[in-house]
Amino acid sequence: MSRYRGPRFKKIRRLGALPGLTNTNKGLRAGTDLRNQSRSGKKSQYRIRLEEKQKLRFHYGLTERQLLKYVRIAGKAKGSTGRVLLQLLEMRLDNILFRMGMASTIPAARQLVNHRHILVNSHIVDIPSYRCKARDIITAKTEQKSRGLIQKSLDSSPHEELPSHLTLHPFQYKGLVNQIIDSKWVGLKINELLVVEYYSRQT
Repeated sequence: MSRYRGPRFKKIRRLGALPGLTNTNKGLRAGTDLRNQSRSGKKSQYRIRLEEKQKLRFHYGLTERQLLKYVRIAGKAKGSTGRVLLQLLEMRLDNILFRMGMASTIPAARQLVNHRHILVNSHIVDIPSYRCKARDIITAKTEQKSRGLIQKSLDSSPHEELPSHLTLHPFQYKGLVNQIIDSKWVGLKINELLVVEYYSRQT
């Protein structure tokens, strides 16, 4: 299944807030009402797990195949599969840019990376799924266009507290990855165990 490119508000009305997919709260109130109405009827366990999986997939902008791959990698790692899964997704380069405010959404961050505007440790990285590590230094290219795109996002981003694993130096267009993310800083309200259960027969 390919990456979703349809109407974003349609998804947030059905699944709730997806900050990585859209940077506006427009339509969320209506979406909450619709979801509350749908909850008045009894949902099957399959549907509950499916909706949690869809939340994760659309927030991070993944294809079905990509998400399944991450679940399989997390299942082979030490520790809670659900927690490792979220850490893998949060440490993607496109998500790091979004979390720092250098891009307004994860799709916008992906575009920055694809168009070669971003350096990691002084080298151009054009793979949005690049897995950042502790002590990585992420910067914009020195070209005016690259920095202009990031400045526009920084100016429009809400000034929220950065997760403890990230540091941003906005005037230098530079961010630092201090450590692997702590699960309490994951930017999406989700029951990751239900996602793991959804894929249990495929892993």
